[in-house]
Amino acid sequence: MTSAIRTENLKKRFRRVDALVGLDLDVPEGAIYALVGPNGAGKTTAIKILMNIYRATSGRAEVFGADSTTIAGRSFCSIGYVSENQKLPGWMRVDAFLSYLRPFYPSWDRDLENDLVSKFELPPDRKIKDLSRGMRMKAALASALAYHPRLIVLDEPLGGLDPLVRDELIEGLLERATEATVFISSHDLAEIESFASHVGYMEQGHLRFSEEMALLAARFREVELTFDAPAQLPSKAPESWMHLNASAAVVRFIESRFDEQRTSAEIGQVFGPVRDANFTPMSLRSIFLAMARGRRDSA
Repeated sequence: MTSAIRTENLKKRFRRVDALVGLDLDVPEGAIYALVGPNGAGKTTAIKILMNIYRATSGRAEVFGADSTTIAGRSFCSIGYVSENQKLPGWMRVDAFLSYLRPFYPSWDRDLENDLVSKFELPPDRKIKDLSRGMRMKAALASALAYHPRLIVLDEPLGGLDPLVRDELIEGLLERATEATVFISSHDLAEIESFASHVGYMEQGHLRFSEEMALLAARFREVELTFDAPAQLPSKAPESWMHLNASAAVVRFIESRFDEQRTSAEIGQVFGPVRDANFTPMSLRSIFLAMARGRRDSA
């Protein structure tokens, strides 16, 4: 599978602050890849290096096989980029703004533009400065989708928006995702869990993991074991078991490499017979909290 985005040992240092620490990222072409993590994790820095806004301190970043330092001018005819803090010309009307952009993009699609304006309920005759924040984000996204980019890069586009506007933006984005790779950064796990195909988690400049969403969800389970008598925690448990705790006749833990047959066999080896065993799927947020807590406890 070819890569739309790829970085190798990417580092960025701002004076005494290491914003990126050896970032190795691989975004498959055609994916909807969510780069998530807390504010200050390094997500925006990585995106600005990919978009040739920042220069890396060291390492390499590529977009469709081209070094990110070469991205300029016509390169952006195949890249749609929308940032949370993107500046739009507030003095322009929505229709004049879109009209101004058309000549820069040979693949600009007037029918798609009209469809996006209608879908997002954008007021063509209103100045951008008079739009709500949600409407400004809609205008920015419409301007980034109207020319059929191969890559759509979105840096925290949904933060602070009301749920209806957020859902409308996601719906508009997903309709275009069939023809493009989508790379979106967010600190809100709930907003990307329903539509991302891949997820990478960043923390303090490090990429902690990168995985297909379906595989990640499949390998994590909350496990609850019920015994006929008060249970004792084992002195040694499988490495994939996280956060073991016991309360009376119940033992709970998180299994990070779940396979029902193998996990059940390991439970039998460690505890012997159990009265009942429940395996509960976990939300993306619960998985990340468990992993973050595990790193904190091992520090």
